[in-house]
Amino acid sequence: MTARINQLDVMRGFALLGILIMNIISFGLPAPHYFNPYVEGPLHGWNRGALVFSELFANEKFMGLFSLLFGASVVLFTDKVEEKGRSALAFHMRRNGWLLVFGLLHAYLLWVGDILVTYALCSVWLFFVRKWSARSLFIASGVSVLLLLLMDALMGLSVPYWSAEDLTEFAAFWMPGSTTIAEEVATMRGSWSDQMTIRVPGALAMQMEYLPMLALRATAMMLLGMGLYKAGVLNGSRGQRWNGGLAIIGMAMGLAITGWGFHFSETREWSMNVFFNGGLFRSLGMVFLVMGYVGGILWLCGGVKRDWLERWLAPLGRMALTNYLAQTVICTTLMYGHGFGMFGSLGRAQLWLLVLPIWVVQIIASKWWMARFAFGPIEWAWRSLTHWRIQPMSVRSK
Repeated sequence: MTARINQLDVMRGFALLGILIMNIISFGLPAPHYFNPYVEGPLHGWNRGALVFSELFANEKFMGLFSLLFGASVVLFTDKVEEKGRSALAFHMRRNGWLLVFGLLHAYLLWVGDILVTYALCSVWLFFVRKWSARSLFIASGVSVLLLLLMDALMGLSVPYWSAEDLTEFAAFWMPGSTTIAEEVATMRGSWSDQMTIRVPGALAMQMEYLPMLALRATAMMLLGMGLYKAGVLNGSRGQRWNGGLAIIGMAMGLAITGWGFHFSETREWSMNVFFNGGLFRSLGMVFLVMGYVGGILWLCGGVKRDWLERWLAPLGRMALTNYLAQTVICTTLMYGHGFGMFGSLGRAQLWLLVLPIWVVQIIASKWWMARFAFGPIEWAWRSLTHWRIQPMSVRSK
């Protein structure tokens, strides 16, 4: 049990580091930059290099890995509750009800890009399929992926038939003018209350307009994670050769598909159709690359790197919720007007000068904390609220 949990924690720590690669763009640049890197013109030099790396290795991939691990955690948590003779339904819904609360506070008070609300909502239907066999879960995941790809394709094909009003509205989102960009920069460099004029509408759009696509993508990977856990893949029991093969095949297929999608977007200079047609390649590539990451981490955890990974990345993963929210606090303090007001002043490559130190600080701080306490601070609060009693924080009680 311990080895399995350690490997899942290493994956979660890896995902936590990787997700900042894309989130830092949302934290530090006007919103259109996250979707259209050419919104203020083509990128060159180091900025182009940062774009290529993030698109190939990070965009949607680490969110997909987090979703996969969340699905596995649903099975782990409910099984553990049932082993103690308690109501899995009551504990599961209370646990994710509080996750929903954390997510709403996160989205409306700090940062529009919150994903916790989506996870909490997805957990409702995940509960009712948790007893399915690995095969059934894989089939359901595959169907979800196909639906996701179909939605991307149909939306892309529908663009020529949109009304002039819809095209104008989407164009304003995809390629806003310099005045609109300047207004967003000024607002986010303003006071916390000034930022609410962008944050609240943005959070509402994430949780209503974009939720079906976000939830479908997350559900597909969560179902895959549940299936992989039930099939014994996530505990590394398939062996080093199998894990290494999964890593090589997943990475090769994922990079080939994602690379073609990036080429597709580049040759069309990130026009509006890229949002949907390019997304088709990105979503499919994400599934393969996430599997490659899983295989690679399991392979490393089964070899000589295991002790090193468990020493440095597992603590990061054990307090992933704390670290996820801490990334928001750190980055919004650096970027927004209630802090240092750096929003819109750094390019994509320069943002890496913040990503790397944040990684180092979180790795070291997590190792220090988990050597002394049983849970991260937010995990402790979440666990206490779920069980409706104060949980002991000492390492021995873990």
